[in-house]
Amino acid sequence: MQFKISKELLVQIEQLIHQKNDKELEVLLNDMHHADIAEIFDELEIEEAIYIFKILDSEITAEILIELEDDVREKILQGLSAKEIAEEIDELDTDDAADIISELSQSKKEEVISELEDLEHAKDIVDLLRYDEDEAGGLMGKELVKVNENWNVLTCVKEMRHQAEHVTRVHSIYVVDDENRLKGRLSLKDLLTTSTKTMISDVYIKKVDSVKVNTPNVEVARIMQKYDLEAIPVVDEMGRLVGRVTIDDIVDVIKEEADKDYQMAAGITQDVEAGDSVLEMIKGRLPWLLIGMAIEIVASFVLKHNQKAIETFPTLFIFVPLLSATAGNIGVQASAIVVQGLANGSLKEFSKNYFKKELIVAMISGTIISLFLLIFHSIMFQQYQVGLAISISIIVVILFAATLGTLVPLFLHKNKIDPAIATGPFITTTNDVFGILLYFAIARLILGF
Repeated sequence: MQFKISKELLVQIEQLIHQKNDKELEVLLNDMHHADIAEIFDELEIEEAIYIFKILDSEITAEILIELEDDVREKILQGLSAKEIAEEIDELDTDDAADIISELSQSKKEEVISELEDLEHAKDIVDLLRYDEDEAGGLMGKELVKVNENWNVLTCVKEMRHQAEHVTRVHSIYVVDDENRLKGRLSLKDLLTTSTKTMISDVYIKKVDSVKVNTPNVEVARIMQKYDLEAIPVVDEMGRLVGRVTIDDIVDVIKEEADKDYQMAAGITQDVEAGDSVLEMIKGRLPWLLIGMAIEIVASFVLKHNQKAIETFPTLFIFVPLLSATAGNIGVQASAIVVQGLANGSLKEFSKNYFKKELIVAMISGTIISLFLLIFHSIMFQQYQVGLAISISIIVVILFAATLGTLVPLFLHKNKIDPAIATGPFITTTNDVFGILLYFAIARLILGF
């Protein structure tokens, strides 16, 4: 059964903390999954969370740290000494350990590293801290199983047993040469069914997917998704095996990218969460609101310039909101599909066939909408020429919106700008201005004002 926090459970935990009944707290929490305990921490006062954190075993609390929301983890780390943090870090895989240490101040970071008992573990963490967090190097862990192509199967098994003690999950067995350059991978089945005297160079699989340390994390995610990989080795500029990226890290990347794209589509310029301060929320939201306001002011001047036409044909004005909303929706739909295609690799660059398909969709959609408006306007207002002008304008504006929604994300992507920008206020506000301009230009041609 899926874990759910109840009010009764929280009250019970708070009472045990108040009574300082550490023994019962341990009994209550030790049987819970670390992710569930992290969820409980998010609901408690920070002092209560720190109290529980200090009475639980490091093997549990280290995993809890990884699962916590960023702001809660930051506050808990502030309440721990460098030695206490180091005890948690010693229990974690190198990639998770590096992620946590990177969140500390420079002085605290140095203190924690100096307190680490496992010097090899500390060395690996320091090595990982050199890499950008948005690249494979910043995503990878050092824990893996590798064998030398010049070993025989017997030596290989002995070495693997030793290495596996430090690896939580063995996804693959990598084969390297004497210079630690990645040569291929080893099948466990081949290892078990081959003579102990056989050389690894005779049985290993030469084809192996890998990424370089500077490969962007979204590209790593795309490769792993495409080839259905649970883990992928990471090599440096000389082809030497330096780590591996596992599927749990990729899930985090996908979630972060999805959150970022969703917020950008909503017109939020930086990562904002519910727990952020009012100032941080304003900083994330205000820029696009101001840009949108500036663009909409241009639209209002277009309306003012056509004021006499509106007075002569008042129904033209009635349909302006509908035109803006329809054009905005068409543009966002078109750009959303393009952004999705760029993200999952199904669309890499401009495609005439896809562009043609999008225009056909827009043309059919626009024709259906315009026919409906023509019938509606004719019945309601009996102004057939005005209705015709509105209907033709809607088709043209929808075609323009689809074109803009398709081409802008591709242009941004080509120029190394996140195309997700194009799925939000940029498209809707831009369509407002150009849509209204087109609307009145076509109406002027047909109605002669």
